[in-house]
This record gives sequence, structure tokens and C-alpha cells, in this order.
Amino acid sequence: MSRLAQTHGLTDVQREILSTVRDFVDKEIIPVATGLEHRDEYPQQIVDGLKELGLFGLMIPEEYGGLGESLLTYALCVEEIARGWMSVSGIINTHFIVAYMLKQHGTQEQKDHFLPRMAAGDIRGAFSMSEPALGSDVSAISSKAVKDGDAYVLNGQKMWLTNGGTSSLVAVLVRSDEGHPEGTAPHKSMTTFLVEKEPGFGEVRPGLTIPGKIDKMGYKGVDTTELIMDGLRVPADRVLGGVTGRGFYQMMDGVEVGRVNVAARGCGVAHRAFELGVRYAQQRHTFGKQIAQHQAIQFKLAEMATKVEAAHAMMVNAARKKDSGERNDLEAGMAKYLASEYCKEVVEDAFRIHGGYGFSKEYEIERLYREAPMLLIGEGTAEIQKMIIGRRLLEEYRFQG
Repeated sequence: MSRLAQTHGLTDVQREILSTVRDFVDKEIIPVATGLEHRDEYPQQIVDGLKELGLFGLMIPEEYGGLGESLLTYALCVEEIARGWMSVSGIINTHFIVAYMLKQHGTQEQKDHFLPRMAAGDIRGAFSMSEPALGSDVSAISSKAVKDGDAYVLNGQKMWLTNGGTSSLVAVLVRSDEGHPEGTAPHKSMTTFLVEKEPGFGEVRPGLTIPGKIDKMGYKGVDTTELIMDGLRVPADRVLGGVTGRGFYQMMDGVEVGRVNVAARGCGVAHRAFELGVRYAQQRHTFGKQIAQHQAIQFKLAEMATKVEAAHAMMVNAARKKDSGERNDLEAGMAKYLASEYCKEVVEDAFRIHGGYGFSKEYEIERLYREAPMLLIGEGTAEIQKMIIGRRLLEEYRFQG
């Protein structure tokens, strides 16, 4: 076991879960990840293995067939999975966010209907906030739901759905002006709908189309898609929580834990980059000795390891804060910001250590170099995190003059 990124105070059960996941990553993910990534192939065999391990129900309560574990346990598992291949952690993350939103905000009927099958991995979740024209400005959402009898009719185009094709349940955020008079703040007239669909591409149910996978620089294997709603009818009992106008708060709650997850992914990718860099530095020789013996390389390794350790500590702190029931948007924002920035830097340093070979697709670091940038924008850019952090700090340290 690596000396870096250790977590103190874990229970025997947590340590056993992490040991099982780590073993799975080393045996079932790392050996095949680069080949699958280069082919942009969905890792079905890996996903089936995670399903057998029970990871799709890791945080779902035991009463619904899950393991009932904490956010910390989940984040540490994600860190291990991302160390193997970040795309796999993305498949888990979007499913987890939808399950978390259902657990926290769903009606009893919605929990009873979805959570047992989500825990078993039979239903896979995806969530959708973004649209082609809005970026980080969630208040500018234009997709709309209009009440029609005992259902709502949804129209609009959504963007950047992880698991868009392979999922069978999508939590979709749209505007719903019904019951909200003109002039209502935008974030108070948004509703989350639980949209069931068939996995696949094309028209996956009447009024709902998943056009196909978006071609990306990295983060391959996992399907990232658009979602087009054209007269999509959704029953009123599929409004998350049963009441319109609460969607923004429900989504932000989900994204808050998602930021801990993205921080965990950054930690995992950075840890793997360090492992590759320190190993290559001891294999490669120049001027009659290992490059690891050159002071310049030792300085680089020291900086990389310190960043891995610091990012891990902040991620663990943010997860534990959420598990305690306290508000953790400050800690989650800091952890996501630091871990994603440090991940980019550690990966680049490992890339530099590899020299020209780092540019070759034969070496794993090439894949990591293309994957790390996604973490800079996923679940909110660095600039968005800084805004969240700054506002929260001003609340905490308000000057009483």
C-alpha cells in the first residue's frame, strides 16, 4: 500500500471495502484502461464487476438494498477507481448524485420505486442541468415544463450528460412557471423531473432523443451526450419531491456532494500520475545514473507527492463535514478547486519526467494528460469555485463596523 493519501480513523468495514476496491482496480481496471480509452469503448465488463461489488448502492440506505455507507467511504472508493481510470469514476458519480437526490428529496413513493433497483445497479442514473448556451449560468435555463392535465410537457435541449446513453433514469432541471408568478426569482421557478427512458441512442421514448456521443479530447469510454426534449410528457408524480419550484436547491445539493466526488477523482488521477512518474524516474538512466538521482527530478517528485497529500486531506475534510450534517459548500469548493488544479500540475510534472515518451500513446501518462483538464471544469470551473469560496468567507468573516 502506498504511503501517500492514507486516511486515519477509518472503521474495519471501511478499510475492507477500500481494500476490495483497490484490488479490483489493480487487477481489472489498470491493465485494460488505456486500450479501452483509445478505442473509446464503454467498459461494460468493469461496470458489471462494480455492480457485483455493490458499489452502485454504496450510499443507498440498507432499507433499500444498499450498503448505507458514508460520503467519505464513497469518495475514497472513487479516488481508488479514478486512480485506475477516471472515466469509470464518472459512470459511478452521476448515478450516485441521482440516488443521493432521491434519498434526500424524493417522495416515499419515488424512493420505494427507484432506490432498490438503483442499489442493485439495474437502473443507472444521469443528471442534467447544463444547456448549450448557458455554461455556468444555471439561472439562464430555457428548457421548460408546462402543466397539461395530470402530466407536464417538457421542451428544450440539454448538454453534457454523463451516462446520457447508458442511463435509464435522468434527473432533468427545467423551468416550470406554473404556480410561480411573473417576476419570481429564476432559481425559485425551476423543477427537477425524474425521466425514465430506455438505454441507447436516438429516440429513447416518445419526445426524448439522445443524439449520440460527443467526441471529446479525453474522458473517453463513458458516454457524454446531449438530450433533446420535444413534447416529452412526464407524469406529475415524477416531479422530484412532488412539489415544483424546488429543483434548483435539489440540484445544488447534489452538485455539492458531486464536488467532493470530483475532488476525489482529482486525487486519484494525481496519485496515479505520481506512481507513474516515480517509477519511470527509477527506470530511466541518463549521464550514467537513474534520473531519480538527479536533484531536479527529486525536487519535482517532492512537489508532486506534497500536492497529492494536500489534495487528499482537503477532500477527506470536505466529505467528513458533509457526513456530519453540517454545511460543506466552502470545504467542497476548496477541495474541488485545489484537487483539480493540483491534479493538472502533478500530471504535467509526470509527463515532463517521461520526456519524449510521455508523448507516446504507448505510455499511460499520455492518457492522464488528456483526462486531467476535464476536472478543471466538471461540477463548476475554478472561477465558480472561487466565487463560492469568496462569498462563504465573507459570510464567515463579516466585518462588524
